Amino acid sequence: MKRVEVSEFGGPDSLTVTTDSVREPMPHEALVRIHAAGVNPYDWMTRKGNGADVDLPWTPRWDFSGVIAAVGSSITEFFVGDEVFGMLSDERGAYTEYATIPATNIIRKPRRVSHVVAAGVPMVALTAWQSLFETGRLHPTQRVLVHAAAGGVGHMAVQLANWIGAYTIGTASASNRAYLEEIELDEFVNYRQERIEAVVNPVDLVVDTVGGDTFKQSIDVLIDGGRIVKLPGPLTEYESDLLNQHDVNGTYPVVQWRPEHLCSVARLLKQGRLDLRVDSVFPLERVAEAHQLSESGHARGKVVLQMPSG
Repeated sequence: MKRVEVSEFGGPDSLTVTTDSVREPMPHEALVRIHAAGVNPYDWMTRKGNGADVDLPWTPRWDFSGVIAAVGSSITEFFVGDEVFGMLSDERGAYTEYATIPATNIIRKPRRVSHVVAAGVPMVALTAWQSLFETGRLHPTQRVLVHAAAGGVGHMAVQLANWIGAYTIGTASASNRAYLEEIELDEFVNYRQERIEAVVNPVDLVVDTVGGDTFKQSIDVLIDGGRIVKLPGPLTEYESDLLNQHDVNGTYPVVQWRPEHLCSVARLLKQGRLDLRVDSVFPLERVAEAHQLSESGHARGKVVLQMPSG
């Protein structure tokens, strides 16, 4: 089988496609023939040596979608031929044609959802879900501001917030306005032409996927006691001081694998109430190009790798 390997931290050229044998699943595992794998910022951050603590050589992860090819002796809830998706949470990687995956990290893929779409869902959907509902404690009728609302996490956050009945405000460039209106964003802000604090009324929650100056501007539009969820990097000392000065709560959440959350997302996908925007699909051999696009920050939605077996 083919898989991607990183032998030393570095740029996209450190990604190489190699061959390996297919491993038999342990009793608690399923062997999944991977059809597609999502490309996330955490993938290329780790490739550069700035993300997860991994041992080299390393195969990037985390999102996958595929078909079960074999099951371990202890597994009773899945069968050969089941279409599944999920997110890896250990040292294994998803940029491969076959992967042995613990059954606890697998759920059934909705039939109406393609493998390409399903592979792009887990990381961004779980990040958005946990940012909004666990860390952000968002409730119906509250107001939430989502930065980079057309991005991977951003467009998931807008749709999930709409689903519970919150009022959604999103920042993006003018070229993304039509798309955001399609997913029913309540209020659009062109970040290139408008200052957030000048056009946005106070909000209960900010989901900041940008950081930098945007973080400071976001604090200025939060209600007293409001919350800001910062996704790029941990909070700096300067940012923590700003939070204390303005009586708002700020957190850098680390996404957790929670199968019950992805099951809820799967139901919304099945009902057509949640949709993933796919920017580009690359074959496995062009993995370096996929990372370059994701790292450029210009992708609209998710970048996905498609396996030769997919």
